[in-house]
Amino acid sequence: MNTMPGRHFLQIPGPTNVPDRVLRAMDMPTMDHRGPEFQALGKRVLSGIRSIFQTENPVIIYPASGTGAWEAALANTLSPGDLVLMYESGQFAALWKKLAEKLGLRTEFISGDWRRAADPEAIAQRLNADKSHEIKAVCVVHNETSTGCVAPIPAIRRAINEAGHPALFLVDTISSLGSIDFRHDEWGVDVTVGGSQKGLMLPPGLSFNALSDKALEASKSARLARSYWDWEEMLVMNKNGFFPYTPATNLLYGLDTAIEMLLDEGLSRVFARHARHSEATRRAVEAWGLEVLCRDPAQHSGSLTAVLLPDGQDADQFRKVVLDHFNMSLGAGLGKVAGKVFRIGHLGDFNDLMLLGTLGGVEMGLDIAGVPHRPAGVRAAMDFLSGHRQSEGNGKVVAG
Repeated sequence: MNTMPGRHFLQIPGPTNVPDRVLRAMDMPTMDHRGPEFQALGKRVLSGIRSIFQTENPVIIYPASGTGAWEAALANTLSPGDLVLMYESGQFAALWKKLAEKLGLRTEFISGDWRRAADPEAIAQRLNADKSHEIKAVCVVHNETSTGCVAPIPAIRRAINEAGHPALFLVDTISSLGSIDFRHDEWGVDVTVGGSQKGLMLPPGLSFNALSDKALEASKSARLARSYWDWEEMLVMNKNGFFPYTPATNLLYGLDTAIEMLLDEGLSRVFARHARHSEATRRAVEAWGLEVLCRDPAQHSGSLTAVLLPDGQDADQFRKVVLDHFNMSLGAGLGKVAGKVFRIGHLGDFNDLMLLGTLGGVEMGLDIAGVPHRPAGVRAAMDFLSGHRQSEGNGKVVAG
């Protein structure tokens, strides 16, 4: 590909654009990870990250991708042969299931159509039938990155409670943390899984487990093998701001700044900004005459929008056209929707003008690729965004 002027538009649903302020924070000499300067940094990030998960309990930070945090959540709480209930909401739910099976766990997958998130009623029905409490954990993806559907986590927690079931509740927030409201403590989650490369505005390389007291108690009797992922060693060292092995030092510099940026903006404003960009994107899709993959408006994601192309249109070829002509990367369709959808990431360090540039690239790409559409999407998004800001200026509240 020829060199193109300007900055590359990275509009996949993660990794996301890393803000200059975070890049500058990471551009520091590597420090002694056993020294007092690092200890101060360690204490700050270990405390600050709790605010992002909205928890008073410990949050473990690993030098790993989100896949590592998936494994850590299972390995610290379960034993070989335990049965885990999962819901087929999309590609990442399927991958978590595959990982669980490799660890020696048994899995039960509630079927889904990849156009809706996990269904609390289906989970409740299965838990109510489990009179012997054979199911040891319920694992759910909060924001399914492959489909753009958000699961109703409080409703699933209620389903577990109303069934009187003792199963642990494990939730993946890799593409929702720092973008979509999530409350680890209030919503009664036992282990929350997170990653650095999406709403936290960092490069890949850090992952997280937020813990409940129940999860910590379960870890005492869990018998799956664990060493690198062991919570116990982490928690002992974390009390003093240190880690049991070499941490990703410069990423922690960046995390410190990213936490500060999110809290300075205010989490409620961060979530509202993502919801606004999500609504503007869906209005553009509708104006183009295309279809959003997620069928339930209550489950639309603030982090990304998956767009279904008409039959006979190759979404991967369309993405190639956009990349070749406008130096912009859009998310690929994964698993069952490969070649059928493209995904627009609108999360992390992102504003109105960046969104309009993204939608402009999509609209021009649709034209060049010969995808049937109406050339009205950017205008629809502009009308929504400008109207929203005018209403904000007048002190009015506008949904979306």
